[in-house]
Amino acid sequence: MKILQVLPALEQGGVERGALEVASALAQAGIPNAVASAGGRLVASLDAIGVRHYTMPLASKNPFVVMRNGTRLAALAKKEGFTLMHVRSRAPAWSVRRASRLSGVPFVTTWHGLYGTSPKWLKIPYNRIMLTGVATIAVSDCVREHILSVYGADPAKVVRIHRGADVDRFRPDAVEPGRAAEFRARLGVAPGAALVTLPGRLTYWKGQKMLLEAVAAMRRAEVAALFVGSDQGRTAYTAELKEMAAALPAGKTALFLEHTDDMPLVYAASDVVVSASSAQPEAFGRVIPEAQAMGRIVVGTAHGGACETVADGVTGFLTPPGDAAALAAALDRALEMPADEAAKMRAAAVESVRENFSTARMCERTLEFYSKIHSTLSHGNVI
Repeated sequence: MKILQVLPALEQGGVERGALEVASALAQAGIPNAVASAGGRLVASLDAIGVRHYTMPLASKNPFVVMRNGTRLAALAKKEGFTLMHVRSRAPAWSVRRASRLSGVPFVTTWHGLYGTSPKWLKIPYNRIMLTGVATIAVSDCVREHILSVYGADPAKVVRIHRGADVDRFRPDAVEPGRAAEFRARLGVAPGAALVTLPGRLTYWKGQKMLLEAVAAMRRAEVAALFVGSDQGRTAYTAELKEMAAALPAGKTALFLEHTDDMPLVYAASDVVVSASSAQPEAFGRVIPEAQAMGRIVVGTAHGGACETVADGVTGFLTPPGDAAALAAALDRALEMPADEAAKMRAAAVESVRENFSTARMCERTLEFYSKIHSTLSHGNVI
């Protein structure tokens, strides 16, 4: 096997991290591989593990650029002897399909999201490109069910491989207690206040507004809501959040951290970690398993991937999407749990991630998927 992963860019995000993790696993297994994208800050991470990166304008949706990318990818596949291409996003998938037709090299896809379908006449055909490879990976059961129900895909060609958390990086003893306390002090969290953290880019569907509404309604008198993520230019939304924050009751505050490379520290400093996506579900959502792997209590909304990573009342709590009052009640419940119950939930969460949602497990299953595809096609069979 020789694998080429293709994605729009290598800046940041779950798609990019997944590609990097699989590239590393392939390299460790001695399987030649490379990545093609428009580039970005994570290219340095590829260089560090000895995996080559090919720079092309693969984030472009311009039809002429897409066609040129396909021609370039076909030439690259032939020259370098790639046996399989793995594309992780729709725009480059159009280029990869062209490259596959020109070079004869098969390709597979990963659906990282629940793609929008409105207007149907435009979005359904555009999205369906992700089903034109020999097989498809869905990052969760909810994504797989979406693919089957909306697009009528062949169930035999759609494999669910959960994304995962790096349990070596995210673990209960990853951060010394003193560092977590210092971090809280630097943020300005009042002594005795509960720190409730919502990681994720600042955008309406991630639920930051709902968390602020919930914090305002909580019984707990002193609470700091920490938002970790960039608004990526959505400055009007950030202004709305800060206006809401300024109106919080006394003792309740909101803090904003645009970027950090030390998420283990953020999780370790948090009393509760929240995934409040409501307008649309998370396809998988790494925040929850990362926080669980560190033994944090999590509260998620009961749709999408959260229903797969959170056993309500056992490894965390689930609340109805869009229900700020229910979220407030769940946060109070999480903070008021007796120490023995909290310890039991934390331990169950850590065990669940290690057994079911680790990066190692994701990579192991992805490499098995590649091997099965390679073996099947090598014997002239159809997937």
